[in-house]
Amino acid sequence: MNALDLAHGRQKGAAMTCEWVARTEIGRLRHQACEQLGRHRHDVAFAAVVLAGNYLEAGDRGRMHVRPGDVILHGAYESHLDQVNRIGAEVLVLPWRAPVSMPLGSVRDPDAIARLAERDVCAAAARLESELELRPAQTLDWPDRLAEDLRRDPGLALDRWAIGAGLRPESVSRGFRRAYGITPAAFRARIRTLHALAQVTSGRPLAQVAIDCGFADQAHFTRSFRSLTGTSPSRWARPSD
Repeated sequence: MNALDLAHGRQKGAAMTCEWVARTEIGRLRHQACEQLGRHRHDVAFAAVVLAGNYLEAGDRGRMHVRPGDVILHGAYESHLDQVNRIGAEVLVLPWRAPVSMPLGSVRDPDAIARLAERDVCAAAARLESELELRPAQTLDWPDRLAEDLRRDPGLALDRWAIGAGLRPESVSRGFRRAYGITPAAFRARIRTLHALAQVTSGRPLAQVAIDCGFADQAHFTRSFRSLTGTSPSRWARPSD
């Protein structure tokens, strides 16, 4: 079976700071001990079923410590970083077609799904969807509270949030970046664009989508959207063109 092609972005001992695009292929993926994958994104939705070891993932939907039996769901164009512990990890990557309402869940027998995937990937994905028990991601510390608040309200004023949390704004920026591999302002911009991505095919005017998602103007919206998807909002809204 194919593996997830992350070889060009792997690092050991230090996390990458710039986001890159990872090609998603279906199959087993083995992570080395103490391996760190800097913040990257995938252009398709997928599920990562943890078969062995454990690691920390910090992404657009929060931070999660995962172990065997846990499953992380990733929506298209979402990004994350991964920090593998000292014993390494093995995951099974499967396609995911259902909406991603929660990013984290678990299955009772991940090895059975892995064995099925060796014969029939579609059947394995269907079994995963039917057996998955979803749960919300944990809030580990204040960066996770800030990430959750930004997902809920991308227009959140960061300085005001810092004051309310009893933190200095510069400390918030540094601490959030250490946890998520991205500044709070950049995280907020990503969330706005992801919110817009979910709305551009709704038939609503794109100018209204831009306003509702908090973009300063249509040009800013178009630049952010193109940076994430490689195409303009108007073309995305007409995928058959």
